[in-house]
Amino acid sequence: MLKKRIIVCLDVKDGRTTKGVKFQNNVDIGDPIEMAKKYYEQGVDELVFYDIMASARGRGPILDLISRVAEQVFIPFCVGGGIGNIEEIRSTILAGAEKISLNSQAVKNPDLIREGARIFGNQCIVLGMDAAKDESCPSGYRVYINGGRVKTDLDALDWAKKAVSLGAGEIVLNSIDADGMKNGYELNLTKMIAENVSVPVIASGGGGTPQHLADVLTDGKADAALIASMVHSMGYTVNGIKKDLNDLGVPVRL
Repeated sequence: MLKKRIIVCLDVKDGRTTKGVKFQNNVDIGDPIEMAKKYYEQGVDELVFYDIMASARGRGPILDLISRVAEQVFIPFCVGGGIGNIEEIRSTILAGAEKISLNSQAVKNPDLIREGARIFGNQCIVLGMDAAKDESCPSGYRVYINGGRVKTDLDALDWAKKAVSLGAGEIVLNSIDADGMKNGYELNLTKMIAENVSVPVIASGGGGTPQHLADVLTDGKADAALIASMVHSMGYTVNGIKKDLNDLGVPVRL
């Protein structure tokens, strides 16, 4: 049985790690380089690093910060935020990222997924998708961009399928409704996307207890769970969460 992955997310704003609720009221919680090293030492499977202001400010990633994080960790490292062309994908990979997360820029220019996958490989191109409940959409969920601030015309399920057909090798699926609430992942959304695409789906938004992770990794059909608040501010450690998941019968790398 394939092992489930635990991924820590570092949202970065102005060079510092930050955390908000439903994408708002972000507070400074520390140095991303030190935090990346700490979670790596605790046994995290992968790290995701999002520059949450890059797209809104119309700029690319902070390469110096990315290379300094990459020097501290020896696990897959995904970077997202403001990456809008092939040159920026290339320079981010050269700075030390193994994967590139395309979110707002992919919505604005879907060909970026196709070109990125063609040049760097599907495994390198991750679709980052921020979705919220919307009964007017066929799937019941709508896609938002620019850090959850801008509504699009895209239905979440349609966009997930299209992105995979263009070459996305993985989807990080973030529920805006659940983000930072610590009440559990959006199981319905996660399961719907996971059952309808052929690539791994990473559940994001809402993890507050190991049971929440177990639920989304089993009932929600996710291949991996992304966490932030649990390890940033709730006293959990990555290895502790993995031990709990193992006890709950979820296969993880101990």
